[in-house]
Amino acid sequence: MSTASSSMKPAAAEGMTPEERKVIFASSLGTVFEWYDFYLYGSLAAIISKQFFSGVNETAAFIFALMAFAAGFAVRPFGALLFGRLGDMVGRKYTFLITIILMGLSTFVVGILPSYASIGVTAPIILITLRLLQGLALGGEYGGAATYVAEHAPNGKRGAYTAWIQTTATMGLFLSLLVILGTRTWTGEAAFADWGWRVPFLLSVVLLGVSVWIRLTLSESPLFQKMKAEGKRSKAPLTESFGQWRNLKIVIIALLGLTAGQAVVWYTGQFYALFFLTQTLKVDGFDANLMIAASLAIGTPFFILFGSLSDRIGRKPIILGGCLIAALSYFPLFGMLTHYANPALEAALAKSPVVVMADPAECSFQFNPVGTAKFTSSCDVAKSFLARASVNYTNQVAPAGTVAKVKVGNTEIESVSLKGLTGADLKAASDTFNKAMGEAIKEAGYPAKADKAAVNWGMTITILTLLVILVTMVYGPIAAMLVELFPTNIRYTSMSLPYHIGNGWFGGFLPTTAFAMVAATGDIYYGLWYPIIVASATFIIGLIFIRETKDVDINEFHSH
Repeated sequence: MSTASSSMKPAAAEGMTPEERKVIFASSLGTVFEWYDFYLYGSLAAIISKQFFSGVNETAAFIFALMAFAAGFAVRPFGALLFGRLGDMVGRKYTFLITIILMGLSTFVVGILPSYASIGVTAPIILITLRLLQGLALGGEYGGAATYVAEHAPNGKRGAYTAWIQTTATMGLFLSLLVILGTRTWTGEAAFADWGWRVPFLLSVVLLGVSVWIRLTLSESPLFQKMKAEGKRSKAPLTESFGQWRNLKIVIIALLGLTAGQAVVWYTGQFYALFFLTQTLKVDGFDANLMIAASLAIGTPFFILFGSLSDRIGRKPIILGGCLIAALSYFPLFGMLTHYANPALEAALAKSPVVVMADPAECSFQFNPVGTAKFTSSCDVAKSFLARASVNYTNQVAPAGTVAKVKVGNTEIESVSLKGLTGADLKAASDTFNKAMGEAIKEAGYPAKADKAAVNWGMTITILTLLVILVTMVYGPIAAMLVELFPTNIRYTSMSLPYHIGNGWFGGFLPTTAFAMVAATGDIYYGLWYPIIVASATFIIGLIFIRETKDVDINEFHSH
């Protein structure tokens, strides 16, 4: 047995040593703060879109803000490569000191960044640059923290120990929601929308100071120290990780058979659920955040439960089981969310079907990430209104060249083409159509927002908690499994890439993709096909190609 695992022997028998507790606490705390920083942006996307993207129309601004959120995810795999290489060559401890400083400062600057109204297009450019820096830092953070904790853990306890790291993303989201709710209550809604939203960003500098101070007191991972002493560090971790088929094959299987499905289940359960509540079901933002916070508080201990359980029964059945249950249950669970959070909308969808009769040549796929396109055809004007109002509709082909019409129950309303209109004419035509449509859908029973008195809090929180428990199944054991798949000398690099392509790309683009799918089809549930298909594919690929890893000896430095 290696010296590293021998020195851990007492811990396995007597519980955690003080040093192990400190390692888990410091790694987890720092990672909580990084996720707090990252989630602030997602939670405040609607306000940020008004502050920094006010030069474009409201719908485009919201999609633009979501895309800026996604920009942070897009670069995460590059952060994994950059910092993974550094972590395998220089050490785990110093690498994730750099990542936390980069993340903390990027967040603080968002808090003092002038808005679009003050400095024009420079504001969104700087904002997206800061998001890119945050994404790079996060790309290096997770692999470092997971590797560091796993390399301190005794055999047979890696799932339980690394599960603490898995709680950090949820706790970071929880912390960001609490700080936002506290600030909102303190400043009032009007002041919060004006300047109060900056406070949570500015507070992150305090968290940064605490995190850096704690991390400076840590020692390097025992396995890395042993590898360094024996001169067995990788001289080219990127080449060894991705230039040799033997290892690259494991990276690809880890991505498609583990992290892609884990990512979409995680983002559906925590992000898309919040997005669906506020944007689709029109639940009050404050109430929706409270319900999500409650479900996270109830669900978070399950990370530790499933992490510990994976030490006994294996990682694979828990992760793939979570993917399968999610794929089978999303449609009924989100249908129940509508039933309990906005019953008036559910009743209107059933009683008053809406039909858009339009020339298909006039209809665009309204996915406009940069806010440059103007959707002015009569078909696009009608569909854009219905998507914003969360009204399901079906499409009916109309003769070529005709103006689109919307049939709400027995009422038929002619849409309007805004092509070539400017200024007052454009506003008048748009206002007239919006007023007529607003009255028609109101008469048909479609609510402008969820009735607070009709929201069933208990059942809504129960459904949100079930979604979080699915998150804990796929996410609790994943760090241990990824660490165990790769040898020590290229572990940081190899595990970081599939994790961040899965979570950065498959997961990070989920809200934007789902939003566009709903707008295109007219079905408020259609966006759920995205996570269902990805989770199903991961279940099948993982079942066939992923090997169980819980009994692997992670003290091996090389894969041969």
